[in-house]
Amino acid sequence: MPGGRKRGFDDQVALQTAMELFWRQGYEGTSIADLTKALGINPPSLYAAFGSKRDLFEKTLDRYMCERSVQLEDAMAQPTAHEAVLDLLTGRVRVFTSPGQPAGCMTVQAGLSSGEPHHEIVDLLAAAREEIRQTVLDRLDKALADGDLPAGTNCTALARYVMAAIYGLSVEAASGAPREELMAAAELAAQVVPRG
Repeated sequence: MPGGRKRGFDDQVALQTAMELFWRQGYEGTSIADLTKALGINPPSLYAAFGSKRDLFEKTLDRYMCERSVQLEDAMAQPTAHEAVLDLLTGRVRVFTSPGQPAGCMTVQAGLSSGEPHHEIVDLLAAAREEIRQTVLDRLDKALADGDLPAGTNCTALARYVMAAIYGLSVEAASGAPREELMAAAELAAQVVPRG
């Protein structure tokens, strides 16, 4: 007979639930009691399935980033840098304001209240955001090399600007700003990227 008793819960559903809890309440604001209640399991089952709270957080962050990577890749595949940034910003607004999930971005929301005891969580979230910034920078560098951006364009500064716009839109979404206003702001922000 196969070893171990079958778990009474679905790991993927549990990860989604935990991800949304961390996203809504932040790492520090989410207790083991919150997690076990939301998942409908006891602490030993939680630890057996996912390890520590930090281990579970890492798994949910990986899930979040994988779910968002398709939109990022699609945006970066647009033919011009302007279209790529516009698609990224407006796509993020759609994600940040999707019904049925927490508003804003998990990589911002989950670490807002994390202090010194949880600096490793802040570092994990910063690394996730840096991964996106590097992808945007690579796309802008390519556009510059291809002549799609004017010679002398500071791609590093432009990538930082795009990231600042993304996370500003995230905070606004989490504060309840209407999608149509955020879309207009995203379109305005994209205008800083010259059209090819």
